[in-house]
Amino acid sequence: MATVQASMAGIVLRVLVQPGDRVEAGQDVVVLESMKMEIPIPAEGAGVVAEVLVNEGDFVNEGDDLVRLES
Repeated sequence: MATVQASMAGIVLRVLVQPGDRVEAGQDVVVLESMKMEIPIPAEGAGVVAEVLVNEGDFVNEGDDLVRLES
């Protein structure tokens, strides 16, 4: 099972997917806010969203798991 991880620390501004959604490689799944900038976080590979591990407003650190994907 693959995970999408935060590329930097920030606040989860928007969650763009729900469990059961099919995503393609490069598709944005979460938008973080860091240093007053919006940072889209894409899926590295295609799959189906198994679980969303964060909620809007959560603070995440670099490397934290955001979304789990099943292939």
